[in-house]
Amino acid sequence: MNLSPGTRVGIYEVLSHIGVGGMGDVYRARDTKLNRDVALKVLPRALATDPDRLARFTREAQVLASLNHPHIAQIYGVQESDGIQALVLELVDGPTLADRVATGPLPLAEAVAVAHQIAVAIEAAHELGIVHRDLKPANIKVRPDGVVKVLDFGLAKARDAGPELQDVSNFETKIQPAVTAAGVILGTTAYMSPEQARGQQVDRRTDIWAFGCVLFEVLTGRSVFARDTITDTLSAVVDQDPDWTALPPATPLSLRRLMQRCLEKDLKRRLRDIGDAVLELEDVKSGRSTQAVESAASSSTTSRAWRLALATVVIGTAAFAGWQALRQSAGAQPVAVGDASVSRLTNYEGTETGGAIAPDGRSFVFVLSR
Repeated sequence: MNLSPGTRVGIYEVLSHIGVGGMGDVYRARDTKLNRDVALKVLPRALATDPDRLARFTREAQVLASLNHPHIAQIYGVQESDGIQALVLELVDGPTLADRVATGPLPLAEAVAVAHQIAVAIEAAHELGIVHRDLKPANIKVRPDGVVKVLDFGLAKARDAGPELQDVSNFETKIQPAVTAAGVILGTTAYMSPEQARGQQVDRRTDIWAFGCVLFEVLTGRSVFARDTITDTLSAVVDQDPDWTALPPATPLSLRRLMQRCLEKDLKRRLRDIGDAVLELEDVKSGRSTQAVESAASSSTTSRAWRLALATVVIGTAAFAGWQALRQSAGAQPVAVGDASVSRLTNYEGTETGGAIAPDGRSFVFVLSR
């Protein structure tokens, strides 16, 4: 369905087409009663008579209504008019994260700030038992003031929330790539978790995997698993490791470790709670993570310095003791030479000169001239 500017959907006047969501086209529209712009997500007319699709569309509205969070786009209501079914959503100005990354990687500080807001939003959904299942840069917007909004819960799955919210869309998680003329995958496939790609049961760890993909992408400017074909992309997701060398050299070790935990193919080894990612990113933002590394390095350096100083004292003491023993064994006695008082170190005949402690600290060496 293609709604032209000026089309009325109830009290909403369509202004322009702005995108495509997991369950329909999205338009900018004007609320003629409240005098504000909104986003209308319209279910294609051909599918509006499909009971299953209509039920899923309704359940998306219910999922969004259960979420009230500053980093998740809000739902204002559901509108039906002349056979058109639409969700009335918060209009979020600004580019998608996919648009931002298309121009290159984000600076480290900005990437961390964006990732932190995404993680906070997903944590809020998970706490309500809702799994997004389609987290990707195209479903994330960054407002001009830097505030991040997670969009499109059209493929979301709710658990432990009653039958009316269960399994908002199961078949939707199957391959839905958007392919350019060159055949480069831009859609969902590159962000699927291995279990999702295999068609297995998913839980909130599939969002954690997708979050790791997004974090890698904002830091490197490229998708971690996208390849030229769907088959190659799925193969990379299931069997290939990320190219960690693509990360900027300045990426903190803790951030690298976080991505590695998020992108573990083995579910048992993957990060279990996105809240842990929130805490880690907060430490990186505040510098606490870096301070901990520097503190450890400083402590290690100090420890080495103390060990070196102690070793020097011990070696010096041992060398001096050896020197004294050598003098005693040689029967050395102080003798007067002019105004100076010197001690003979050995009972060898001749003149002893150039005395010094050997490098091993265990001997005293000198030159004997006869």
